[in-house]
Amino acid sequence: MKKYFSLPLLALLAACGPKQSTDFTVTVTNDLSFDRAEMVEVPISEVAKKVQLIDEEQYIVLDAEGNQVAYQITYDDNLLFPVNVKAGDKAVYTVAVGEPIEAEPLVYGRHYPERVDDIAWENDRTAYRAYGPALQAKGERAFGYDAWVKRVPGLVVEQRYANELNPDTQAEIARLRKERKYDEANELYHSVSYHVDHGNGLDCYKVGPTLGCGTSALMDGDAIVYPYCWKEYEILENGPLRFTVKLTYNPLTVAGNEGVVETRIISLAKGSQLNKTVISYEGLQKATPLATGLVIHPENPTAYVLEGDKGYIAYADLTDNINNGNGVIYVGAVMPDKVSEAKAAMFSDKEAKERGASGHVLAISNYKPKTEYTYYWGSGWSKYGFESMEDWTEYLNTYAQSVRNPLKVAY
Repeated sequence: MKKYFSLPLLALLAACGPKQSTDFTVTVTNDLSFDRAEMVEVPISEVAKKVQLIDEEQYIVLDAEGNQVAYQITYDDNLLFPVNVKAGDKAVYTVAVGEPIEAEPLVYGRHYPERVDDIAWENDRTAYRAYGPALQAKGERAFGYDAWVKRVPGLVVEQRYANELNPDTQAEIARLRKERKYDEANELYHSVSYHVDHGNGLDCYKVGPTLGCGTSALMDGDAIVYPYCWKEYEILENGPLRFTVKLTYNPLTVAGNEGVVETRIISLAKGSQLNKTVISYEGLQKATPLATGLVIHPENPTAYVLEGDKGYIAYADLTDNINNGNGVIYVGAVMPDKVSEAKAAMFSDKEAKERGASGHVLAISNYKPKTEYTYYWGSGWSKYGFESMEDWTEYLNTYAQSVRNPLKVAY
């Protein structure tokens, strides 16, 4: 496993002087009535005070039975590792010097300039993408997050793009169509398209000019001020346990405030259906309503759940082709803090036609200038762990309780 140490961290480790290491013990307490499997973080500076590395030495993390646990040094110099804690119980982990196990990468993401600047990422459960400036330059209106379903734990997104965008295959499809060999062209296209399930899932979620799968947006009165595609990106970390990207958006005018710039930091950890997202805005002069939305499609207009007091909203999407056997994509958002309102906001007939959707499920909060807003969003699939809406809402309810009652980490 690689060590990702920043220069300040290296200086800190070097300054620790002669090695007098002792083990570093981390106690994790779960006060809730159900078992929890989550990630925890400990500042690496705290670890370094007791466990000092020399030359090429590395850390290992051990559970109470002495088994090694994979870990990641995060972009902001924390030690990230998974824990399992029984209901109402504690679990003890130890950091020491040793040879770490090889961690299988179960998260990955990158910028895909070959596909109009997509940023796409995945973990062992699901996959997502955010649209970029090349798509916006083409005039395509796509504001929200896209969900890519998968049903295998291995990484699949890189291969999906490679198959779909292979220039030789694209040229052959174009040749066949030019020669009016449409059946052959369609057969070849379907053999490589990520809109077809080749055994590991597919892209069958429709975003369009909506908030898609859990995008947040400021509001001007009752109107959503839709953010367009990201302007700049920075991948902050890329596994093996968590992917994090920072996206900066073009300036918007919101409720008379010009030049409002949004920044998002999106993280997806191994094992989670949901992304953690931290949003901030520059240029706002006063508190402004902020809506987190899930698009409602006409094929299933009332299949939503509003549990604002419990901290989540949900919707069952019948995919972009209800008759294609693609199952159901369950989407949702979780809010750690109390929301002002959770509701279904339906479009007018005119707007529904323009957006190709019926409306949004919205959770509305109040964003205060110079603060950060944190929430979670994501999806599950009926073909990979969520057989019903009840399964999905149970997951969201448990997730909401967990983020509202974080594990207690003592060291």
